[in-house]
Amino acid sequence: MILNLTSCKNSGEESKISYEDIEVSPKIEASTENNTQESIEEEKQEKVDKISLYESKYEEAGIRKESLELIEDIINTDIENGFSSAQIAVMKDGELVFEDSFGLLNSYDQNGKRLTKGDNVTSDTMYDLASISKMIGVNYPLQKLFSEGKISLDDKVTDYLGDEFVEDTIFIAYEGGEAKDLETIKTWKKNLTIKQLLLHRGGFPASPKYFNPYVDQTKQEYNPEMKNELFSSYDGDEAAKEATIKAINKTPLMYEPGTKTVYSDVDYMILGVIVEKVSGKSLDQYLKDEFAKPLGLTRVTYNPLKNGFNKEDCAATELNGNTRDGYVDFEGIRKYTIWGEVHDETAYYCMGGVSGHAGIFASATDLAKLGNLMIDGTSGGKTYFTKEAIDTFLSSEYSGDNTWGLGWWKQGSQKRERYFGSLCSNNTFGHQGWTGTLLMVDPEERLVIVLLTNKINSPVTDKESNPNKFDGNWYTTAGLGFAPEIIYTGMGTDEDITDTLLEICDKLITEAEGKVKDSYSDDHPARLNLKSKKEVYEKASIRWNK
Repeated sequence: MILNLTSCKNSGEESKISYEDIEVSPKIEASTENNTQESIEEEKQEKVDKISLYESKYEEAGIRKESLELIEDIINTDIENGFSSAQIAVMKDGELVFEDSFGLLNSYDQNGKRLTKGDNVTSDTMYDLASISKMIGVNYPLQKLFSEGKISLDDKVTDYLGDEFVEDTIFIAYEGGEAKDLETIKTWKKNLTIKQLLLHRGGFPASPKYFNPYVDQTKQEYNPEMKNELFSSYDGDEAAKEATIKAINKTPLMYEPGTKTVYSDVDYMILGVIVEKVSGKSLDQYLKDEFAKPLGLTRVTYNPLKNGFNKEDCAATELNGNTRDGYVDFEGIRKYTIWGEVHDETAYYCMGGVSGHAGIFASATDLAKLGNLMIDGTSGGKTYFTKEAIDTFLSSEYSGDNTWGLGWWKQGSQKRERYFGSLCSNNTFGHQGWTGTLLMVDPEERLVIVLLTNKINSPVTDKESNPNKFDGNWYTTAGLGFAPEIIYTGMGTDEDITDTLLEICDKLITEAEGKVKDSYSDDHPARLNLKSKKEVYEKASIRWNK
């Protein structure tokens, strides 16, 4: 069985709107059913207050109250039916016009029992951004360094990692690999550039799993019977990082750089090392000094527990460490609920929580403010990115694919509807993260939408069938794209949109029905998601007297 532990992948195939997807437990005591209902009613009241609080702002921005009410209904009802938690933030024309938070910091105990009482998510809660870290932790520094003339996209990796990046390479007969001999691979690595890494066309395998001692590298599969030729460390310290960089140097390419797009975390791990070498700062220090402090952001960081935060400042992720509820095991693996530590295995075990591909935690509001920098590169009179840098990194010229910039995902010819919805401009861009996170920026509307969830803070549905699919993945909220679709509905108009919003609800019911199989039990998350969507439709119909 293939165990895919990469952060995320995108097929690039055109799809219709789809709102389904694609880290010592806290002391939380269970409450009675009555107490649960009481807490739900209290939470609902808080949501009403939040919508009222921002009403003048989002209405002035042209965003409809009915749309935000429906988004909140979907998230709240999903949570009532088993989903974990979420945060949302919306900026328009440089101003925060809406934000809200939903659910508990940790939603299940390690046995998969639903927790009904505990600390609520607030607007200050930080979520593990997963692969959005690639944009904030690497693209942002590279765009700034590019603006300052300190890097060129055509710089070779060997300029920064040295000759050992080539000379230490070993040969692995990858299944599906195109290289026939070691010398060919070395030639490819010798000429590898920053630009090719940004395009995910560097030739690296998707997931070498440097942290796991037991991997069949020819298949990139977890195999407890086989030694990992590229194993570095699971200690999560500076020595582990050094060992991992050496392992990257050893890693052979699967195909010639520039000829194929394969989403690989290795690309951004290397880019992160390059940022550190050029700037003379670690990625976490660069984030603090060059972005967080100047922008006045206090809820964005790598390694929260090492930077003055408690785990209660964060939303929890996987319930049983990185074991996928016991499916994966090796010496050093975390088995406690991951809370305040990066979920991504390679970032945690190999890079000490600070890596170019994963590791950043942020609140939705602070992430939205960071995203807003991509509108024109400025904030508070300070220039972070030149127009040339933004245009260059968002250009599809280098990829020949209008759904890709340099690292950035683009709406292009409506091929990112799964995340961005179908109503945004074709120039919309952003990224998503495997933990259940979304950042999208529409430069034409000067609109930023952030939706953060911790969908993997839930049991694995069927670890033998798919150890990477958690109960949280089944819910509409985890699909992310429903929120942009609804926000754009009727935006900037005064027309009655309630019928259109009900049509969206009906589509969500149809999608949910399509995922339910006769063999599923009544408490299967697919059935609970369908139940949730029917409840949302009923609530909306009553609210709008339909």
